[in-house]
Amino acid sequence: MPASLCLIIATFLWGSSFIALKYAVAIYDPALVIFLRMLTTLTVCILLWRWVKQFEYQAGDWKYLLSMSLAEPCLYFLFEGHALEYTSASQAGVLVSCLPIIVAFLAFYMLKERLSKAILVGFSLCIGGSILLTLVSPHSDQAPNPLLGNFLEFLAMICAAYYTVSVKHLCARYSPLSLIALQGLSGTLFFAPFLLFIEIPTQLNNNALLSILYLGTFVTLGGYGMYNYAISKISVLTAAAFSNLIPIFSLLLSAIILHEVLTVTQWLSIAVVFLGVIISQRHNTQVQDDDDPLGQLEQQSTCEHKA
Repeated sequence: MPASLCLIIATFLWGSSFIALKYAVAIYDPALVIFLRMLTTLTVCILLWRWVKQFEYQAGDWKYLLSMSLAEPCLYFLFEGHALEYTSASQAGVLVSCLPIIVAFLAFYMLKERLSKAILVGFSLCIGGSILLTLVSPHSDQAPNPLLGNFLEFLAMICAAYYTVSVKHLCARYSPLSLIALQGLSGTLFFAPFLLFIEIPTQLNNNALLSILYLGTFVTLGGYGMYNYAISKISVLTAAAFSNLIPIFSLLLSAIILHEVLTVTQWLSIAVVFLGVIISQRHNTQVQDDDDPLGQLEQQSTCEHKA
């Protein structure tokens, strides 16, 4: 399957996750929702152990595996689960537009990739648009505290960016299902102690349970599986750029399913975010014109995967 198609499917599933998660956390505590989501993913991965065990561990990998697992799913889902208690699904989806910029920013420190002017300008606009979106977001039943909710969602994006860079480092030796199984295991262990501090519901809600089942299978297993496979075939910045589709899918699904309506000022904020993302996409062209080693690094990485 082409990497671009995998990324489109992954971003659609992730865009839909905001709606499913919004349904689930409205009924159950976020910690319980995330625990059951991770447990569902882990259970499915155990059933697919034949494909999960396809990896080649190298000395020192534990540092990346441990930090990657802590960033996502542990901290990522912790931040995002609570973010959707305070902000709307559509606002959270728009903040995902910052992900490619943050990925490039982390790549500068972790992969020693030089940041271009386009990245710096795009990053500034993206952050500015996100702040503006937060300040002008009205309080409502869907977003009782957008300032806190959007801040938590932004922290979740930092975790997602670190996960993306780590997967790029590991995907040559670990299959997509291997990394997902590790996510399911680490997430289940991380969120299990939280159950001691929350009230376990005595009644079952079919809609919430179906949402959790959808999150654990289609979104986590399917979405991350597609994404991890695609990122092993193309550059990390190209893969991250596809996350721009997530807020589009999220906005469309929020309007259709949750009947959310954005104000004119919010749309202006969204436009600023997207402008920053569009400018940042000039990064690849600019660094290649300047004979930056990033382009050679990406080509070398792609050749290694094809080999």
